[in-house]
Amino acid sequence: MRTCHGGARARVALVTALSMLLAPVTPIVGAQTPAAPAPAVAKPAQPQASAPKPTAAPAAAPAKATPAKTTPAGTEPSVDGGWPRAYETPSGAHVLVYQPQVASWDSQTRMVAFAAVSHQAKGADKPALGTLKLESDTKVAMSDRLVKFSGLEITEANFPTLQKEQTREVVAEIDKGFPDADRVIALDRVLASIDKSQIMPRTVEGVKADPPAIFHSETPAVLVNLDGEPIWSPIRDNDLKFAVNTNWDLFQHEPTKTFYLRNNDAWLQAAALKGPWAPAGKLPGSFSKLPADENWKEVKAALPGKSLSARQVPTVFVSQTPAEMILLTGTPSYVEVGKTKLLWVSNTESDVFRMGPTGPVYYLVSGRWFSAPDFKGPWTFATTSLPAEFKEIPLEHPRSRVLASVPGTDQAAEAVLLAQVPQTARVNKKELKAPEVAYQGEPKFDPIPGTTVARAVNTDKDIIKVGDLYYMCFQGVWFASKAATGPWEVASSVPKEIYAIPTSSPAHNVTYVTVVEDDDDDDWVTFAAVAGYTGMMVAWGCAVWGTGWYYPPYWGWGGYYPWYYPHYPSYGYGAWYNPWSGAYGRTAVAYGPYGGAGVTARYNPRTGTYSRGAAAWGPYGARGAGQAYNPRTGTYAQTRQGSGPYGSWGTTAVQRGDDWAQTSRVTNRATGNTTRVTRTDDGGGAVTRRTDQGTTRVGRTESGDIYAGHDGNVYRKEGDSWQKYENGGWSDTTRPEPTQAQRDQAQQRATDARQKATDAGAQTRDRAAQTGASASERSTIDQLNRDARARSTGTQRTGDYSNYRSSGGSSRSAGSYRPSGGYSRGGGGMRGGGGRRR
Repeated sequence: MRTCHGGARARVALVTALSMLLAPVTPIVGAQTPAAPAPAVAKPAQPQASAPKPTAAPAAAPAKATPAKTTPAGTEPSVDGGWPRAYETPSGAHVLVYQPQVASWDSQTRMVAFAAVSHQAKGADKPALGTLKLESDTKVAMSDRLVKFSGLEITEANFPTLQKEQTREVVAEIDKGFPDADRVIALDRVLASIDKSQIMPRTVEGVKADPPAIFHSETPAVLVNLDGEPIWSPIRDNDLKFAVNTNWDLFQHEPTKTFYLRNNDAWLQAAALKGPWAPAGKLPGSFSKLPADENWKEVKAALPGKSLSARQVPTVFVSQTPAEMILLTGTPSYVEVGKTKLLWVSNTESDVFRMGPTGPVYYLVSGRWFSAPDFKGPWTFATTSLPAEFKEIPLEHPRSRVLASVPGTDQAAEAVLLAQVPQTARVNKKELKAPEVAYQGEPKFDPIPGTTVARAVNTDKDIIKVGDLYYMCFQGVWFASKAATGPWEVASSVPKEIYAIPTSSPAHNVTYVTVVEDDDDDDWVTFAAVAGYTGMMVAWGCAVWGTGWYYPPYWGWGGYYPWYYPHYPSYGYGAWYNPWSGAYGRTAVAYGPYGGAGVTARYNPRTGTYSRGAAAWGPYGARGAGQAYNPRTGTYAQTRQGSGPYGSWGTTAVQRGDDWAQTSRVTNRATGNTTRVTRTDDGGGAVTRRTDQGTTRVGRTESGDIYAGHDGNVYRKEGDSWQKYENGGWSDTTRPEPTQAQRDQAQQRATDARQKATDAGAQTRDRAAQTGASASERSTIDQLNRDARARSTGTQRTGDYSNYRSSGGSSRSAGSYRPSGGYSRGGGGMRGGGGRRR
């Protein structure tokens, strides 16, 4: 850290980090019997204290939603340890650093901030207050919602009561003594400070918004998605076949041509794939003869199956293209949304709203809005034509997460920003081994239209041919080879031709992985991957899931078993944005026994073995299963939270750029080791350090909310007024902040005065000088007011995240920007069951 009294600046090498935590998958088990006919007014589920009472009949007056009660910020430990920070320097001085006020965050990699500081030398009667200007590269750990100051520099310092030489000594001491583990700030504090108007979303060219098939049911139902025509695979020494290209346990009994579908611990049968489906009754003996291996563990555990009556059979929708389903528990229950005309459909896991009891229905899935006259359709794309009321959805609403998909909202801008933050990893070129590459037959490469490159189609790996060279992107790392079959080495550079691959190609996602740095002096190269690699695109001012293109699978027969290579689908699992992870999650209800993750079959042409469940569909990651995976990797790796591509490696040869968040004391707060806490986040109260030896006082705060003015002075907020620190004490600086009406009146008076002004001499020049001084003062106060609002908002948001985290990150709490609020809502429907197979 370099210190100075003036304004010198320096940059350090850019290393950024992102850990993309996907929301946990929390399946909701629906009713096992069909819902009874709904009465005119639906009886709501047992509500929490602040829950609304929804109504069921469309024509009835909808219920008014009571704003959810929020848990006060600070009830859970702050993710960054809280502010202000206090510590003792080697000389025995007590230093108090107030929360930095973010001035800019360039490309989410370089931050400029100001901070008020208190320095009390050992034996001194009172502290000296001053301001610091901080500049630093930043690293982001999304899974912990932390931003690290990497290579922090103090580029300006101002302590009015100290001499210049004293200031240098104090700043050097602050620099040396400020613990590295404390050089972090909660991401939500930073986001609250950013000027959202400066975030300019650039739509990814070619992203589509064609509506998928959308089914609707008010009684228990399931949706069987097939990736095209069913691909039936034989089972050795058995007369059953199973569907390769679906995430359901779907079988065909050859002798009787009957179809069987496992749903949880029950079985259904049908003479035709699209039904009608009925209770299976006694299953053919072939099921008990399934091979005794892991592939069939869950299937055999569900034998002979639970007996069902005809009334207990769910509706089965079968689609051969990616489809979605709106599953309600009974007739729609409408709840008013704030003071808008919008009604929230509260008895479904889907994000559904309606414009009045009989107006258009709006459905959000995969980040795209679709509308229809009613639940039966037809559906059309609606993101770009949403009514203005959507921007007015309160943050306390249980589905305020949808604000991230409403163009023009701060939440949408933040989602775009987070999607552009790179996740990095340092990779050892000598130690990291490339994954095994197997082709079905001889390597086959198809040209990618509009480019000069081709992609491999008969392998599960992303391999691109550029001229006579081959490049493979695997879990966020590029490898290169002179032959399609290898040997492969970590790539030090990637040809620019690869980055021209369009969204119409299933290989488009590799264009979001780049080489950040290759140091010729060592064996390491740094890679970066942004959210586009795992499926999140930017379009229409929002972060959406998937390109919207349907990529048909590549499949065929290679002997006894079929081979099948699927691609990213944009629809088929109820994808929704999780504002607390910055990533997309998936809905488990009614989308299959694997929560809509998808299960495919994979044939290994090298070993001749066949394994089910080796690849997965849907949003990246699987915290619920404790595993991380990528739809094209075919590999699994146990990780702590199932985060982004670099979390899947799990080796010392791949050093994740956010590992600092795993080892830093801020993530070990539960152990009680060296965790600093404050009574509040706004500057008041005692600051302590909690250690294994007990709790000791290491500093004290000034009363009030302390800020650094960009003019170099220290200010404190007292009610609606500001006080400036000067001459060792506080003095009033401003009257209470004027209202908007008072500002308008003052502006009008100034306009009238200018119109009447005729003297162009010294009097006007004097007035201009006075006006300039006043403008400077107003500029400082305006800056302080913005920072105060940002600090308050950031404190609330950080507390909200703490509440979300303490809830275990359930899908319920992830639905709102105020996750502590309580609404009662229905889930309904039936879903498949069973664990994940490999």
